[in-house]
Amino acid sequence: MRNTSALTVALATLALAGCTSLFGSRANKLDEFAVARNAPLVIPPDYTLTPPAPGTATLSASDAQQQAIQALFGGPAPRSASEVSLLEKAGADRAALGIRSQAGDAATQIVDKGATTQTIIAAPQGDSQVASVQTP
Repeated sequence: MRNTSALTVALATLALAGCTSLFGSRANKLDEFAVARNAPLVIPPDYTLTPPAPGTATLSASDAQQQAIQALFGGPAPRSASEVSLLEKAGADRAALGIRSQAGDAATQIVDKGATTQTIIAAPQGDSQVASVQTP
């Protein structure tokens, strides 16, 4: 009996869910076009494009990409004197351009940190203020 009454209530709810579209009035519905008028289309006053002259140099894809990057990001940010000094001491001018691509390469030589360093890195976290590790 419970299953039948629950099913009847569910069907009645589902059937009445669409009644507002049949019996409801259209006066209380929102009209998104009545809220604001669309502004008329206006051609900008500085719209003076001319076709390229024959024989002149055209932009290559890399030039267009550089112009887009310049427009989006605005070029390099100015650096303070302390930041410039730190970068000079770190050797930023001697860094290879594609180093991030080369670092993940399988042919890249890496330094073996050894078992002691691996043991220190894998040590469990302690509760005290003094760090200690036992190595074999």
